[in-house]
Amino acid sequence: MKKKLLLIAVLLVSVGTIAQQRPHYTQYILNNYILNPALSGIENYVDVKLSTRDQWTGLNGAPRTSYLSVQGPIGKSDYRTSSTSYDMPGENPRGKYYWENYTAAEPHHGVGLIMVNDKTGSFNRLTINATYAYHIGLNATTNFSAGFAAGITNISIDRTKHDFTGTGDPFDPALGTSSGTKINTLRPDLGAGVWLYSKNYFIGLSAQQIIPQKLVFTDDANYGGEGRLVPHMFLSFGYRFLLTDQINAIPSVMMKYVKNSSKNDFQPEANLKLQYMDMFWLGGSYRYQDGYAAMGGINIGNTFNVGYAYDFTTTALNTVAKGTHEIMVGFLIGNKYSEKCPRCW
Repeated sequence: MKKKLLLIAVLLVSVGTIAQQRPHYTQYILNNYILNPALSGIENYVDVKLSTRDQWTGLNGAPRTSYLSVQGPIGKSDYRTSSTSYDMPGENPRGKYYWENYTAAEPHHGVGLIMVNDKTGSFNRLTINATYAYHIGLNATTNFSAGFAAGITNISIDRTKHDFTGTGDPFDPALGTSSGTKINTLRPDLGAGVWLYSKNYFIGLSAQQIIPQKLVFTDDANYGGEGRLVPHMFLSFGYRFLLTDQINAIPSVMMKYVKNSSKNDFQPEANLKLQYMDMFWLGGSYRYQDGYAAMGGINIGNTFNVGYAYDFTTTALNTVAKGTHEIMVGFLIGNKYSEKCPRCW
């Protein structure tokens, strides 16, 4: 137990200096909107996603992340019925006909809301952002969108969990002399992104936590240490291959950049998703110098879907942790047909 608590203490000290400050998402490929506000309104319906991630299970104080995202289009009228519709039984919504007849969406707006709660040890971070994006067709088959996210972040510390002496005294000079059990700090949050997409590929670039800010929980003038919120950059791209008229393969790569988060500041991730028609899918991913993940999911009609991922870390944490579980549930509200441009990358 002491070994686990010491490990968590080291992890918490690392926050703001050598660690990624935003949560990891194994199933981001199913909801790129959580990383890039330019996807606001990319659907032909209101897309609702709920997710929970229990990281490094079995380790006291390990990260636990939950989020709710809601986004939908404004002024989008191309709710056409085609082979992508569930009204045509026996047709693959991602089959050959779809590829041959894909057309770019009409110009339209998109709005959304993202709420993320991330808890690690005594630290809890709640971020709420509203998002906006504008989509435009560059040519008959290529779309481009740009968007931004704006909101607030509340970071709190539970002092009752700070007892490093064994005497029950939670005093920590980094937290000042306040006698309260919780200390909160509120910060503005800003993000932005662009997204280029077509019938068989996507390329996106986004930034979260754009505004660098100091993070201090004490007003003690004698305390010389301070944390800092730093920008996070995400570059992602993927391509869709039609293996048969029923099966698609979508390999993708994401490159994250967070200053001082690793030896080279970059961390690449590679994904492969295999999807059978619009019914179910399997996939896997590899995160550089971190671990592997297996994923799977099912789409139920045109209104509901669920996905699950299991991560196995290759770091020293695998000696005390039992892996990571992540569940995501999606609701398609007002779906006129089953295909976005493109849905469920």
